[in-house]
Amino acid sequence: MAHQAVQELIGLLPDGVVITGPDEIEKYREDFAHDGSAGTPIAVVRAESAEQVQQTVRWAAEHRVPVVPRGAGTGLSGGSSAVDGGITLCLERMRGVEIDPACQVAIVEPGALNVEVKRAAAEHGLWYPPDPSSYEICSIGGNLATNAGGLCCVKYGVTTDYVLGIDVVLADGTQVSLGGKRIKDVAGLSLLKLFVGSEGTLGVITKAILRLVPAQTVGATVVSSFPSMTAASRAVVAIRTLLRPAMLELMDNPSIRAVEEWRSHGLDGAAGALLIAQSDAPDAACAAEVELMRRCCEEAGATEAFTTTDPTEAELFVSARRNAFHALETRGSVLFEDVGVPVPLLPDLVDGVAAIAARCEVEIAVVAHAGDGNTHPVIVYDGTDPACVDRARKAFEEVMALAISLGGTITGEHGVGRAKKGALPDQLGEEVMALTRRVKDALDPDGLLNPGAVL
Repeated sequence: MAHQAVQELIGLLPDGVVITGPDEIEKYREDFAHDGSAGTPIAVVRAESAEQVQQTVRWAAEHRVPVVPRGAGTGLSGGSSAVDGGITLCLERMRGVEIDPACQVAIVEPGALNVEVKRAAAEHGLWYPPDPSSYEICSIGGNLATNAGGLCCVKYGVTTDYVLGIDVVLADGTQVSLGGKRIKDVAGLSLLKLFVGSEGTLGVITKAILRLVPAQTVGATVVSSFPSMTAASRAVVAIRTLLRPAMLELMDNPSIRAVEEWRSHGLDGAAGALLIAQSDAPDAACAAEVELMRRCCEEAGATEAFTTTDPTEAELFVSARRNAFHALETRGSVLFEDVGVPVPLLPDLVDGVAAIAARCEVEIAVVAHAGDGNTHPVIVYDGTDPACVDRARKAFEEVMALAISLGGTITGEHGVGRAKKGALPDQLGEEVMALTRRVKDALDPDGLLNPGAVL
C-alpha cells in the first residue's frame, strides 16, 4: 500500500521532485543536531512551488502519511529530523527573493538563505536584521520555523519582529495568506505570530513578507578580555542597565581556544572570557556608547578593553564568535544548548553551567548572545564512550533545569524540536501544555505535521 501511495505521489509531481533512493534520502534524515532521533522517510519531496507543497500535503492527508517540513537542515534541535514511514517535505529549491524598496519589504520563498535576503536588500540600501550565526547557510523557512535570533537581536529583535505576512499551507492542503505589506495591522486574531516559531507543527510556510530597515552602519567595536565568565557576565549586566548595544556577544575560554586551534582569529587564548560589543549609533552618540561600554568592562574587571573603528578588524572578532560551533565540533561529539535567562541573572546562569560541567565531568564551552541573556552552552564529549555519553546527556538535562529554575527558557532561538521536548512541560506547566495541544489539535487533527517535534 505504501509503495502504491508513493507511486501516486511521484505521478502527481514533476520528474525529480520526489526521491526515494536510500542514498539520496540519507542526507535529508537529520539536521545539525544529530541527536539520534531521526527515522527513515519513505520519500523526500523537493518542492519547487507552493502548488507542489499543497499537492504533497493533500496527498499526505488523504493517505494519513506524516509530513516533516525541512529547510536547509541547519537546525540544532532535531526539529526537521525525519520520521519512519513519513515524507520529508524539503523547501530548499524555493529560493525566490523580491525586494519592494518603496514598501521596504522582501517577498521571500522559504528556501532562500538568510544571506541572500541580506544581499538583495543591500542593493537598495536596506537591511534585514535577523542574523543567526549560520546566516550564510540557514534558510528563511527555518528561521521562521524556529523564530531565529542572532547577533544583532539585542537591539533589533528576532525573526517574528520582521514578519509582516506569510502564506501557509495547512494540514489539509488549504493555503491561507496572513498579513501583507502593511506595517500596522491588528484586524482579527494574531494568527501570523502563531505560525512563526511553530516548527512546522501547524503548517508549511511557502512565502514570507519581511520588513526591511535602512542599512546599518557600525561605528565602533569594543573588545574586552576578562579573567572569568562571571566577570564578563557582570559587565554585560552593567552595560544593559545603561544602553542597548547593536551587538553584545560573549565567548568563554574553551570556545576561544577551540576557535584559535581551528582557524586563528587573533584571539587571546589565555583569556577567561571575551566580550564583543558594537555601537551603530551616529557620530557623537557612538563615541558616548563606546565609552560607557568600555568603562563598564573595566569596572567589572576586564584585563584589556580596546576599541576599533576598522570594520575589517571588527569582523575578525565577530567571525570568531560566529565560527565557535564549527570549531567545537572538531573537538568531539557535541550537544547544543540554547538556554536563556533574564539579563540580570546571566552571572548565575554561567556559574551554574560551570558547576554542572564539573559535577558531570564533561567539558561545556559557552558562547552567548549575552545582551539578551541567551546562552549556548555546548557540551563536548567522547561519543564512543557510553559512560561519557550518559554524563553528557545528564549535563544537557541539568542545564535546561537550571535555566528553568532561574525563570528562564530551554530555548531562546533554536527551537524545541525533538531534543528538548521532554523539558518543555517543566517550563510551560500543565495548563499551558494543554492549551498548546488544543491549538495543535485544532489545526492538525490527525497529527500529521512534524509528529514528535515540540509536543
